[in-house]
Amino acid sequence: MSVSLRDTRSHEAYQRALMYLPGGVNSPVRAMQSIGREPLFVDRAEGAELLDIDGNRYVDWVCSWGPLICGHANEQILEAVTAAAARGTSYGAPTVGEVDLAEEVSRRIPSVEMLRMTSSGTEAAMSAIRLARAATGREKLLKFAGAYHGHVDGLLADAGSGLATQGIPASPGVPAQSAAATIIVPWNDADAVRAAVAEHEFAAILAEPFPANMGLVPPAEGFLELLREAATENGALLVFDEVISGFRVAPGGAQELTGVLPDLTVMGKVIGGGLPAAAYGGSRELMERIAPAGDVYQAGTLSGNPLAVAAGLATLHQLDESAYLRLAATTEALANGLVEAAGDRPVQVVSTTGLVTLFFKDAPVIDYEDAKACDTEAYGAWCRALLARGVYPPPSQFEAWFPSLAHTPEHVTRTIEAAAAAFAAL
Repeated sequence: MSVSLRDTRSHEAYQRALMYLPGGVNSPVRAMQSIGREPLFVDRAEGAELLDIDGNRYVDWVCSWGPLICGHANEQILEAVTAAAARGTSYGAPTVGEVDLAEEVSRRIPSVEMLRMTSSGTEAAMSAIRLARAATGREKLLKFAGAYHGHVDGLLADAGSGLATQGIPASPGVPAQSAAATIIVPWNDADAVRAAVAEHEFAAILAEPFPANMGLVPPAEGFLELLREAATENGALLVFDEVISGFRVAPGGAQELTGVLPDLTVMGKVIGGGLPAAAYGGSRELMERIAPAGDVYQAGTLSGNPLAVAAGLATLHQLDESAYLRLAATTEALANGLVEAAGDRPVQVVSTTGLVTLFFKDAPVIDYEDAKACDTEAYGAWCRALLARGVYPPPSQFEAWFPSLAHTPEHVTRTIEAAAAAFAAL
């Protein structure tokens, strides 16, 4: 049976947007081009559900690409932000809330004794790299194909997320000198890492410990331990980009889950509770190189914004042991249900607490080359069929699904039923 989606008002809004916004959007993956349709414009959201301006309701598995681990319009977060806004939206001066949030993060993330807040993950990654270069006196970076660390010059080559979605191998406008300082090797390739550290002196080895910007591709057994050893032997800093995995896969992120501790950690998404906030942190010795304590300069007018800090604290306070048990159960139910819905079709479902990816591929995905070999046309058709049946998946094969605490067993059931029907419609 053919199922269609009402999208007249979204189409009209998109035509207006094209007049004033490049591509009609403010972040490329929102355009939905990779799944062969125009974007849907959201009117409002509540819990685990989105409503668009045409009146369609969806079970939302994007959740603003990860920050909304407690779901949309969470009561405790709304109360905290409203109370903060009533006192003023920004001061350009310190607040106790910033200290409270830093203390809470330090309590949770094993390797973080001190942190500096920023307004985006890109800023945090850029600043962590600057600190690593200052601390080591070196310039070169080692990163992994398919990893995305924000739109930082020098880190956009062979990156995942929006670049993978749009099929852009690197970005024009990046100076050749910036790109030349970044050495790229395949994820999960131990021999490539060993060869790179034998040939180069690095300022940092930069990795998403649970990469989720080429779809979720977990580390092979022993691979993170290898990165730790390689960084130490090379004299480089190990930098974990936990913008996605931080506070999601475990209270202390991937480093708590795996026991592998980096020298610096980049954090974002969950730490802001749905408002613009990010941070980078590490040992007291390293972080006291940051101005005004030290000589490595980094600043931001809205860093530590009181509304974002309030949202972040209200989010973290809800993430107790029982919350992670619920999140793990929801993730497992979704992943198992997608496997069942797929039947004997050539797909791979990969998951860890709070993250899921369904790859349209007949063999396991262990690196970016495998991810790029997926049947993206089939994924796009499947996503369109899901949207028509009231399920909002990531509109890209190279992005993860984000289960939240607001998703209920009923949401999972609705999703699996829609997924089975969508598979049948392909």
